[in-house]
Amino acid sequence: MHQEQVDVSIRTVDTGRGVRVTTSVSEHPFEVDETLHHDDVEISHVAVGQFVTGTDVPAPRYEGDTYIIPIIEEVLVVERRLRIKEEVHITKVKREDRHTETVFLKAEQVRVERFDDASDT
Repeated sequence: MHQEQVDVSIRTVDTGRGVRVTTSVSEHPFEVDETLHHDDVEISHVAVGQFVTGTDVPAPRYEGDTYIIPIIEEVLVVERRLRIKEEVHITKVKREDRHTETVFLKAEQVRVERFDDASDT
């Protein structure tokens, strides 16, 4: 019976060659052109002058993009009742601005040179 066998091993061999690795960095302009989004807030006070029925304080609420916060005061009458004095309306207004800026991006290049040590002498 014949059978083949393989013996694999690793060994280091000095080839007498050197290696030189050099790197360089270059910059090139790159223009960034993006739309920036901003939210502005407009606040206004709106007189209401409406009495509240019962003792429940009205909760803040949204009406569209406007957040309304009732401002309560006690008014002395024959009986004590809650009246909405005013509301604070906070409206979100969206706007867009164009932003252009030139930035410098870096790219690195690598050069590998192989040479024989004997040729350097």
